Amino acid sequence: MHSFTEENYLKTIYYLSTRQEGEVTTNSLAEMTSTKAASVSDMLRKLSEKSLIHYKKYQGVRLTEEGKRLALKVIRRHRLWEVFLVEKLGFGWDEVHEMAEDLEHIRSEELVERLDAYLDYPQFDPHGDPIPSPAGQMPEVEYRKLSEIPVGQEVQVMGVLEHSTEFLQHLDKTGLNLGCKLNVQDANSFDKSISVQINGEKLLFVSNEVARNLLVSR
Repeated sequence: MHSFTEENYLKTIYYLSTRQEGEVTTNSLAEMTSTKAASVSDMLRKLSEKSLIHYKKYQGVRLTEEGKRLALKVIRRHRLWEVFLVEKLGFGWDEVHEMAEDLEHIRSEELVERLDAYLDYPQFDPHGDPIPSPAGQMPEVEYRKLSEIPVGQEVQVMGVLEHSTEFLQHLDKTGLNLGCKLNVQDANSFDKSISVQINGEKLLFVSNEVARNLLVSR
């Protein structure tokens, strides 16, 4: 049996490993978990002793196959609970992350599979993130950041990299919701902001911070 903290670390290591090249560093984990580097190192030693990660001090960390399997199970539970909270209980997508952080540690396999069936086997959570399969396979998605899209190209918003309440509420206020179509009208070379037309109607100026946290596809 693994502690909630250990599960959170495995999930975070997996998350960081998908967003950067090379092994995950202690400093990046400390920043992501808002924890002191010394405490992170202590946890990494524990996970290494349980053969859940490959870890050498000053050389970064990566998940073992067992560590990856456990991380994906936690992610699967988290994202299914987010779907349930939004679709069945009526919460907003900006409200559910912390609740799902608690619910993801309920380990009943039967409960998770019944939840999946009750939700009609969703492929994505409310933030556009793919839901791992029961066998622990993460669906592959080919998304790009809005900040990488050239002027004149039309794309559809498919997901977000930033899940904070403030960011999601900002998207709601500006109309940058999942599924909306954007046509990149102009790009500012000074501050990397862009202007987009939403669903062929209103024009919106988007900061680089927002654009690089929006995932889109053609």
